[in-house]
Amino acid sequence: MEILKCEGVRKIYGSGNNQVVALDRIDLSVEKGEFVAIVGASGSGKSTLLHMLGSVDQPTEGKIFVEGTDISTMSRTQAAIFRRRKVGLVYQFYNLIPTLTVRKNILMPLALDKRKPNQEYLEQIVDSLGIADKMECLPNELSGGQQQRAAIARSLIYRPALLLGDEPTGNLDRKNSREIIDLLKLSNRNLNQTILLITHDEKVALEADRIVTIEDGRIVSDEKRR
Repeated sequence: MEILKCEGVRKIYGSGNNQVVALDRIDLSVEKGEFVAIVGASGSGKSTLLHMLGSVDQPTEGKIFVEGTDISTMSRTQAAIFRRRKVGLVYQFYNLIPTLTVRKNILMPLALDKRKPNQEYLEQIVDSLGIADKMECLPNELSGGQQQRAAIARSLIYRPALLLGDEPTGNLDRKNSREIIDLLKLSNRNLNQTILLITHDEKVALEADRIVTIEDGRIVSDEKRR
């Protein structure tokens, strides 16, 4: 089942002599349950693409469909609601609210929607991520790896159509990076979670089922590994 489709996506910044083409006619299709790594040099357009897929920004041209819904023309309010319900975002920096406990951070997306959590699913996530004993801690009481686990739990709690990771291991040491990738693979396998991951790390990319390479705003390689 196709969960994501990009058709001729372009993103242009500036105008005239200052015009920069960040994305140049991107066509991309992702099936439910795929684990895709998006790689490319700095400035290649991969982060711009991630922002488009997450409805954080809009393309200049083209269409983006998530579960059949065209997100490319949504208003800011529509995009924010869609993102909160359908897209999990995990960044290099964890973006946890420092004054809230880990539990409240994880449940924040549901609270904003006035939805009650599925307690069994919450326990499944935090047990899998190894933070069940950290739920009443504040973020500054956690290690970097534990904070990233909490951020991943927050992104999974509302069962998003897509989980998008922007260098989620970039701020971690090798041991914690390995653990976070293993946990993402676990959510991909056990929860059938569709994951698109941006990374500079070749070892991280090789863990994915598929590697999409971007250069100068264009897809130059799309390799299925398994």
